[in-house]
Amino acid sequence: MLKQALAALFMAVVAVPALAQRKAEVKFQPGNFGTMVNGTITGDEYFDYVLGAKGAQELFAELQVSDTNGNGVIYFNILPPGSDGVAIYNGSIDGNTARITLPEDGDYTIRV
Repeated sequence: MLKQALAALFMAVVAVPALAQRKAEVKFQPGNFGTMVNGTITGDEYFDYVLGAKGAQELFAELQVSDTNGNGVIYFNILPPGSDGVAIYNGSIDGNTARITLPEDGDYTIRV
């Protein structure tokens, strides 16, 4: 039986190579420090949200599941620049809300 879930992911960045099945670049409107993205995940799919950030910035991400058929679990991981799948935040262990200080400049991936 396939797992289905609708998820909203809120991401904020404040100043202070496995290939995705689906991928989107996250951009913030000028003057804004956050945005919300929505999507649907089915079965063993995953979706990569990629955003550029500077080291020492704080990244906040929160996953809200709005609908599921009751089979399986949905979570997100945060991968640093150049990662081959190794996460610096693991939602299956650490939960659906992350607030981390980024270790380096580059493109970070939030994999749902």
